[in-house]
Amino acid sequence: MSAKPLRVAVIVASTREGRFGPTVAAWFAGVARGRADLDIEIVDLAEEDTVTKKLGLADAFVVVTPEYNHSYPAPLKAVLDAHGEEWLAKPVGFVSYGGLSGGLRAVEHLRPVFAELHTVTVRETVSFHSVWQRFGADGLPNDPTECGAAALRLLDQLSWWGLILRDARETRPYVRA
Repeated sequence: MSAKPLRVAVIVASTREGRFGPTVAAWFAGVARGRADLDIEIVDLAEEDTVTKKLGLADAFVVVTPEYNHSYPAPLKAVLDAHGEEWLAKPVGFVSYGGLSGGLRAVEHLRPVFAELHTVTVRETVSFHSVWQRFGADGLPNDPTECGAAALRLLDQLSWWGLILRDARETRPYVRA
């Protein structure tokens, strides 16, 4: 098993004006950077010119997504459809946010899409309902205990799958039908 850190791309899925995604992604990346076994890079879909390269270098992904019309943002769908090899045999975790549902409907729509892309989605998620009231002016959660614990559980699962799958890809090419 390799001792090098797992490269995790934290994807900011929204590109809308006034979006809250960068705030949530920065918080999550801060939590993840507290772990020595992870190398974290934020991939902002609003910065189209760097997306492909950053996705290709990742061993695992965390999608930070809002819920728009009971689903996920169109720019995320475009990126999912435009890339194939980058996703193969890699784990994906989700951090969602929004109104009453906390973006969980977007996550449930994403799971079968990622299955079709030959990824493994981890069970644990981080979800923020009424996100605008959950974060302070400093960009941090008002009550970091529960969401911080959820983030650590997600990262534990992502790391386990990420290391196993990275080692497997290095010893045996992934085959898809």
